[in-house]
Parts: sequence; C-alpha cells; structure tokens
Amino acid sequence: MKDIIQVGVIGYGYWGPNLVRNFMGVAGAKVIAVSDLNPESLPKVQSRYPSVQVTTRTQDLLENPQIDAIVIATPVSTHFDLAWAALQAGKHVFVEKPFTATAEQAIQLIKEAARRNLVLMVDHTFIYTGAVRKIRELVTQNDLGEIYYYDSVRINLGLFQPDVNVIWDLAVHDLAIMDYVLSPLQPIAVSATGMKHISGGLEDIAYLTLFFNNNLIAHLHVNWLAPVKIRYTLLGGSKRMLVYNDLEPSETVKVYDKGITVTANSEQMYRMRIDYRAGDMWSPQVDRTEALQTEALHFIYCIQNNESPITDGKAGLRVVRILEAATQSLFSQGNPIELTSIREPEMGLDSPKYAYKKPQVVSEVAASPKIR
Repeated sequence: MKDIIQVGVIGYGYWGPNLVRNFMGVAGAKVIAVSDLNPESLPKVQSRYPSVQVTTRTQDLLENPQIDAIVIATPVSTHFDLAWAALQAGKHVFVEKPFTATAEQAIQLIKEAARRNLVLMVDHTFIYTGAVRKIRELVTQNDLGEIYYYDSVRINLGLFQPDVNVIWDLAVHDLAIMDYVLSPLQPIAVSATGMKHISGGLEDIAYLTLFFNNNLIAHLHVNWLAPVKIRYTLLGGSKRMLVYNDLEPSETVKVYDKGITVTANSEQMYRMRIDYRAGDMWSPQVDRTEALQTEALHFIYCIQNNESPITDGKAGLRVVRILEAATQSLFSQGNPIELTSIREPEMGLDSPKYAYKKPQVVSEVAASPKIR
C-alpha cells in the first residue's frame, strides 16, 4: 500500500481550485500536477502551489508515471473521454458530477474500472456532509418510520451553465442525496416539466416528480432565476418529519415529532378518524467537517485499501439514468418515463429502457444495485 497517493487534476475553472485545495490538505494525498486548456488559469495554480507542475496538455498528466489518480473537473461532455483515457493509463479516477452524459457511457467506465481493478468515484459532494449522513442514519434506523415523501427546493439567481440545463446542474445534487438517503428504494418513473427564458439557452427552471413502487413520492424544484438562495429538503414519515436546511449555520437538520394517526370509527366502519400529533422538535448534532475534505479522504482511503467508494460508478449511473429519463420527459411536456430494466448478469447492473407511461400503469420496480 502506497503511503502517498499522487494526484493529477484536470480542470482549474470553477470547481477545480476546491478540489486541488482539499486533495493537497488531506493525509495520504499530494497534488503534483494540474492541467487546464486555458493558459490564464495556470499562474493561479503556481502562485498558490509553487511545487505543482502545470500544463495545458491533459496528456502530460496521463503519461506521467508518478501520478496514481486523476481528478476530473471539466464540462460533463468531456467526462467520458477523459475518464476512459485515465483508466486506460492505469489511473484511479475521481469525476465531478454529473458522472457522464449518458448511462451507456457510465456503464462502459464502470466495466473498465472493474476490469483493471481501479477505483472509480463520482463527486456527489453532499453525500459527504455531516447533515446528509445523519439523515441517512435516521432513515435506516427507522426513526422517521415509513417514508411518505421527499420534497426539495434548490434555487438561486444563476450560475447559468452553457452546456447543461438546470436539471443536470442542480437537480443532480438532490437526486444523489435522495439515492443515498432512501437506499435501497429506487424510483420507477419520473415526470419533468421546465421552461427556458433566455434566447438560445437551456431550461433554467424545472420540476421533477419521481414515483416509487409504494406510497413514496419525491418532488424536486430547481431554478436559476430565483431572487433568493434556498436549499431546503423535507422528509415526511409515518413516525416523524424532518427538515434539512443546508444554509442554516446551526441546527441544519431538525426532526419534528409531528404527523397524523388514522383510526377507524367502530360505529361507522367506513368512516376514518384522523388525529394530528404535535410533539417536540429536536436537532441532532452533525459533523461540520467540510464535505469535500471528507470526500477526498474517502477517495484516497479506497485507493489504499482497494475498496469501493460510497459514491462509486454505480451510484453515478443511477443518477444519470434519472437525468436521462427526466430529459426525455421534459421534451414530452411532462409525460412520465418509466424506469424499467434489462438485466446484465455479468455486471450486476441494470441497463435502462425508457418508455412513455401514464402514472396509473407504472408498476414495475427497477432493481437497485447494493450500496453501502
């Protein structure tokens, strides 16, 4: 096992500086090279990290025998080619969200990483926040009871993306959180509506509804045109309800002992009585460590111990499948897209097959790959 994993970072635009800072700061890792197609970005690296090599040629990193892992922070349209080239070069790979532009690309990368016994990890940053890990703990311990709904709002003014719409930019976060928190439950269909308001631009506001095979329903609202920044998630369960406010400096997660109790009236068996329960609110303590620091450390740990990351390629694939289906639904003005599956036994993966379906005929359950 190597004591120090040497890292090369491709892309030093919006997210790249955060990745370089965190991989430079965690035990067991050292960034030794950064590449960016924009030569104006490179002096910024050198001024802060004089020992780091800089280049405009991605190939320099791929051909460097000292580099053990490649971190990719580039537009999603480039993810597959860069990740594939890195795997071919024998490097472990960490890819910014969204994982890939298509589910088929994701499957190819997963197969190649497995074939070469390399770690493949997707940057679903919010999974590594103390708040989301605490919510996962509460759900798995059945503190909330049966989950009835998952409702999230992620809105702000900007940042407009030139290559992806607001679903691929913002909803990807909530889909990743939902996938992790509700696992092993998986949606069986998705309906999406949205609108574009900038000439020549992509959809800047959208609403997603996800259907499950039980009474669980999820709704996501994403928007680049809001006058305020909101990061709000509600989970409603049969025992308790939960509010997650990512912008709250303290008490990020609040659990409410509120709900309803339904009982049958003995005199009139067909009449139901609904009682409202209003108990205490409590806020569990959560880890305040920066999520990206925890994530970087997890990636290095998985490389050193030959383990699969929590947000591995399969987690990235599950999210990309929903993004693809939501895009199809968006183009068909909200027609639900059912997530049926074609089994690939040799991989233990499901390759999606989408078809237009109405909510009342959605019945099949998409198989859910096991995650930790």
